[in-house]
Amino acid sequence: MVRIATYNTEWFDALFDDDGELLEDGGWSGRHDVTRADQLTALAIVFTAMDADAVMIIEAPDDNRRRSTVRALENFAHHYGLRARKALLGFRNATQQEIALLYNPDVFTARHDPRGEETGKKGIRDAPRFDGVFRFDLDTDATPELVRWSKPPLEVALTLRETGREIRLIGVHAKSKAPHGAEAPEEVMRLAIENRRKQMAQCIWLRQRVDDHLMNGDSLIVLGDFNDGPGLDEYEKLFGRSGVEVVLGEDGRAELYDPHARLAVSRRVGPMPVTARFWIHGEDRYLQALLDYVMVSRDLMEPRPRWRIWHPFDDPVCYHTAELRDALLTASDHFPVSLDIEL
Repeated sequence: MVRIATYNTEWFDALFDDDGELLEDGGWSGRHDVTRADQLTALAIVFTAMDADAVMIIEAPDDNRRRSTVRALENFAHHYGLRARKALLGFRNATQQEIALLYNPDVFTARHDPRGEETGKKGIRDAPRFDGVFRFDLDTDATPELVRWSKPPLEVALTLRETGREIRLIGVHAKSKAPHGAEAPEEVMRLAIENRRKQMAQCIWLRQRVDDHLMNGDSLIVLGDFNDGPGLDEYEKLFGRSGVEVVLGEDGRAELYDPHARLAVSRRVGPMPVTARFWIHGEDRYLQALLDYVMVSRDLMEPRPRWRIWHPFDDPVCYHTAELRDALLTASDHFPVSLDIEL
């Protein structure tokens, strides 16, 4: 049995210096009213409790000419004695929020293995490489938009050391639909629709890659933060479905499976699983949403895997373990989602 998880660790980058050393001090982290020492301690508690064999980290520390994602994550793992202690980075981005895999080298080998053609500025229509440009007409004006990922997905060939079995992982941080910077109502609407269009195009691009893997018979796990889900906002009706539904599979296409996503698709009202908790300024309340998923191909359903959202209030073990409950609230505005599976 192995455990594979995804975890959006809010502003992980702010917890390291340029040498990748931990800033375990009283300075402020990227989280509101949380010190760097408190966030690091909380993250250590969460990662230790999860004890995952592989974690797809969303918003991993930055990678540039001065900073190293791999060095920072491996220092973090060594400092807190984690089994998942080897880090892998794919295409770096310019947002200070990388996508990286932290894994146990005693259980897995892992390599960045991007698929698709490289593109120029004009892009291509069929599943280009994720650091390229995707041409797709979303608004039916006969002029295709040129779509890019601000955070290109991480494609991993993950191999189980014991058996040699290979699993394909795609780590995702899709476009946020929030209209950041907008003030006037018409500007909020314009930006919200534009961002949803970009998010939908990214999910169509991702689904093309999923189709390629499924046609090849690959064992596939797509996991990460989609900033989306069925019924999440009023602009979804303009497109007829959410980006998550596109990636899962529709119109007779081979399906991926995530029980939380399927519940959200089938039940648009009533209690829903949630993976993120945000404070809404001006309304003095929290907004909870299902944004993080672990989607698996049909063959990976055969060993009856088990999903778990490490929610501080909804998961009984997390709730009744006070140290873990408090750590989940301090560590990030997202909660981990894990998959236990026999490979």
